[in-house]
Amino acid sequence: MVYKSINWDINEDEFDEYVWDKATAQYWLDTRVPVSNDLKDWRTLSLIEKDTINRVVGGLALLDTLQSEEGVDVIRADARTRKEIAVINDFLMMESIHAKSYGTILTSLNNRQTVDEVYEWMNNNPRMQYKVKVINKIYQTGNELQKKVASVFLEGILYYTNFFIPLWYRGNNKLANLSEVIKLVIRDESVHGTYLGYKFQLRYNECSTAEQSTLKEWMDNLLDDLLENEFLFTDDIYKSIGLAEDVKKFVQYNANKSLQNMGFKSKFKDAEITDINPIVMNGISIETANHDFFSQVGAGYLMGEAESMSENDYSF
Repeated sequence: MVYKSINWDINEDEFDEYVWDKATAQYWLDTRVPVSNDLKDWRTLSLIEKDTINRVVGGLALLDTLQSEEGVDVIRADARTRKEIAVINDFLMMESIHAKSYGTILTSLNNRQTVDEVYEWMNNNPRMQYKVKVINKIYQTGNELQKKVASVFLEGILYYTNFFIPLWYRGNNKLANLSEVIKLVIRDESVHGTYLGYKFQLRYNECSTAEQSTLKEWMDNLLDDLLENEFLFTDDIYKSIGLAEDVKKFVQYNANKSLQNMGFKSKFKDAEITDINPIVMNGISIETANHDFFSQVGAGYLMGEAESMSENDYSF
């Protein structure tokens, strides 16, 4: 057997190269966002507020660990083109960076004992464990389309319960750097969800009507099951600070977006963008920081443009 090199001049699916360019242009590292600069804001928060933030960040660490170690790998196995494999390899790297970034947030704002307690909590919380077990079972035993559905639901819905509170504080002009990390993650996940939804549609449209009907019924049942657990988790985390119902609406809105990415109609008619907490929408829309070029980077960072050197560059 002759193993052939990938030829990027061959266009199997033009969307592959578009997403590759988009995803690689968005590359970032957690160490270049100065989360410790949020310590002044952090010290003004109540113990309940700190606990809420730590738990949602810890929950994200668990979910992204699952995605980086299991989810992306099983999705790559079903790639339709060679460039798709390259794109998914980029997604894998970024999911690992996301998982690490949550640890950076925790250690930047807390002492070692608190960080250990957060990890202990997220590794044993029944609501968190339920969702990772449900998703991972699909990753290990599901078919190609089921695995894509699980991935889109994980990244496009389950993450967003935990994204809510950092965006809410950003909308209140607090914890700017913590929310900067979250906004960078969201920027990546929006590319991932759009791309996987597109690849899902290509395969789904090749199925018979009966196969589509069976899959849609399975998908609807999975979504109902995940959301039932997610809303209980939301009550556990957010009720004490009075934001549980706002978070549920935010999750429903993102469930609609995930379904649309896969070519389906919205499920929740009363979860439009105008129904989302305006403080959170303010947090999403606030311009991100341009940190120091040589040491830190935020979502507002622009890569420099290169030009060829000439002999004049060596005239001192």
